[in-house]
Amino acid sequence: MNSGNHSNALLLSRFVKEKRKDLGLTQKELADKAGVGLRFVRELERDKPSLQMDKVNQVLVLFGFELGPVPMNRNKLIHEKG
Repeated sequence: MNSGNHSNALLLSRFVKEKRKDLGLTQKELADKAGVGLRFVRELERDKPSLQMDKVNQVLVLFGFELGPVPMNRNKLIHEKG
C-alpha cells in the first residue's frame, strides 16, 4: 500500500472512532445501529487494509458521510516505488 492511500485509511479509522466517541457510542452500539458486526467496527477503527466499501458506508451514513474520492498529490505517486 502506498503512503498516500495509507494516510487516507488512517484518517478514516480515526474519523470513525472520533465520531463514535462524540456520539457516546460503544463499538457494539455503533455496530448494532449500522447493521454491521462488532468485529467489522473493530477492524475499521484499527485500520484494517481491506474492508468492504458497502459496510464502511453503512457506518459512515450514521454520521452523515459516505466514501468518496480524496484528492492526493499525483507528483508524489509518480516518484514512489510501486
